[in-house]
Amino acid sequence: MRDRQASQGARRAREFEAFVAGAAGRLLHAATLLTAEPANANPRARRLLTSALAQTYASWDRLRGEDPYDHARQHLAVRFAHGAWHQHGSLGRARPSSDSVLALLTPQERLIVVLRLYEGVAEEQTAALLGLPTERVRAICARAMATLLHPPRGPAPALVKAMPS
Repeated sequence: MRDRQASQGARRAREFEAFVAGAAGRLLHAATLLTAEPANANPRARRLLTSALAQTYASWDRLRGEDPYDHARQHLAVRFAHGAWHQHGSLGRARPSSDSVLALLTPQERLIVVLRLYEGVAEEQTAALLGLPTERVRAICARAMATLLHPPRGPAPALVKAMPS
């Protein structure tokens, strides 16, 4: 009995290690896009990834044919949304101070853009995951894309007065 449990535990660990080896890089990149942190300084993204992988490992035996990447991505998205809600009071405010073009977007817009465009999640699945109507996801994605394609201009440069000679 003990040998069988040890064997199952070792198999589970090997399967999960193989999953992490193949998926962790992409999940970290998605988390970095969500947080709009620089790729070389992304502590929030790393915490999101760690949480998603821990949750996926805890659920590993119950996945039974479910895609573990999808499970981890869902957890990543929900944790990001939950953190943005509690940190800033809503998903619609507070943008990170970053040079990332995605920093122009609200957390909700970033979440939808990353899920839809980077991860390729269907509109309906994104809407279900976030508890929003499909039309709302479509409108938020369109607004976010408009912002990314036509970013707001900064203030006009100050006029410099010529010094009399």
